[in-house]
Amino acid sequence: MSAEPRVLICGSMAFDTICVFPGRFAEHIVPGATHKISVSFLVDNLRREYGGCAGNIAYSLKGIGGEPVICATVGDDAGEYRQRMQRFGIALDALKTVPGSFTANCHITTDLDDNQITSFHAGAMFHSHENDISAVPDVALGIVAPDGRDGMFKHARAFAARGIPFIFDPGQAMPAFSGAEIAELIGMADYLAVNDYEAELIAQKTGRTVESFAAGLRGAVVTLGAAGSRVYSGGTAIDVPVVPAAEMLDPTGCGDAFRAGLLYGIAHDWSLAKACRLGSLLGSIKIASRGGQNHALDAEGIRARFAEVWREAW
Repeated sequence: MSAEPRVLICGSMAFDTICVFPGRFAEHIVPGATHKISVSFLVDNLRREYGGCAGNIAYSLKGIGGEPVICATVGDDAGEYRQRMQRFGIALDALKTVPGSFTANCHITTDLDDNQITSFHAGAMFHSHENDISAVPDVALGIVAPDGRDGMFKHARAFAARGIPFIFDPGQAMPAFSGAEIAELIGMADYLAVNDYEAELIAQKTGRTVESFAAGLRGAVVTLGAAGSRVYSGGTAIDVPVVPAAEMLDPTGCGDAFRAGLLYGIAHDWSLAKACRLGSLLGSIKIASRGGQNHALDAEGIRARFAEVWREAW
């Protein structure tokens, strides 16, 4: 077993196809005729990014010296993504190819006003329940991040059954669950990580606040965008500020980078507040690059930067 704690990351692997339309959608949509809309936008800029919560979290965690293990389902088209993760030395113990399917794919077209038209094909992601994490060895910590609904339930139950602490991170999968199901999943977890909007959804669906759930957990974290994050642990609430970014270029994947810091800290027995301070630093580095996996990370450099920003030893 590696001296570095192995962290099992359950979530999606996806391709993000991003196009930029050098005009405005509103100028090409006829008012009052949206019931029979048929438009085509000629884009002059296109890029394909590696994404998905599991891929993004694993990328950042590995970059700071962690030992991520990916648990995800991908399609026949994922060969290059698999090779990319292998080049970084990321373990793929539970990366399963679903024959006859495509890897999850998000197509985003943005206009000059930052309006977006998005199409998402889940593909292999909806087979995530076919993955069995019970055979993955030497796991010290896990996370159940957005994925296929049934897979998220299966993986949460497997973590609980094995006594492996894990973070429940419902994210954009939140609409797939009822209030009772959200409460059940939180009840199996050791930690909860959500943004402020998701915290409101949890309260709306369950009738309980994140703070009330935190009383039964090792801790809960609510990210607050530019306001930083709030940590609920041991009956107290601590606010962690953001780290100023060199450039505010693209927020895609910032939450995943934050979670990589959170996982690293928990795996190394840091306080939850200290783990969030690392997450805040990683988020500030990520936002200065486009895409979820293009920010450069150097473990020693991150250690030095952490000490400089927070006046605290790694």
